[in-house]
Amino acid sequence: MRKLLLIFFVCSGFSITALQAQEYNQDYKLGLGIRFSNASPTLSNSVSVKYFFTEKSAVDALISFGGSRFGIGGLYEVHTPVNATAGFKWYYGAGGYVGFQDHETYLGPTGVVGLDYKFQNIPLNLSLDWKPELDIIPRINFVPDAFGLTARFTIQ
Repeated sequence: MRKLLLIFFVCSGFSITALQAQEYNQDYKLGLGIRFSNASPTLSNSVSVKYFFTEKSAVDALISFGGSRFGIGGLYEVHTPVNATAGFKWYYGAGGYVGFQDHETYLGPTGVVGLDYKFQNIPLNLSLDWKPELDIIPRINFVPDAFGLTARFTIQ
């Protein structure tokens, strides 16, 4: 009888956990797309891969092919829902990058603040952001004019 009760409670716990997981309102888990930006920052026009670890935390990997500089970077982002519209969030985060141009290496931290919208009926996400960069190598240079628009195909 005790074994039967133990099995019942364990199965009930798994069922409740499964129901809670279904209630987890994640707009998308993975997004792959293109970020369009001005040419000033190292991470300008880029391929973007965003992956959510939780409902609020994500990593955005960027491979930049814009201008004459090639760059690779990553950002850790915290997303917060805007309650007025489903699928609409604002986010902030920080990360770093490395870039290469004319036999010089560019390296530094970057931050981001932006808006993120996931369309409800189609697998499309749009993000609008400001991502300033601070070159530390080869010389100190602040790049404040780093605005971008990203369109991603999303996978649940």
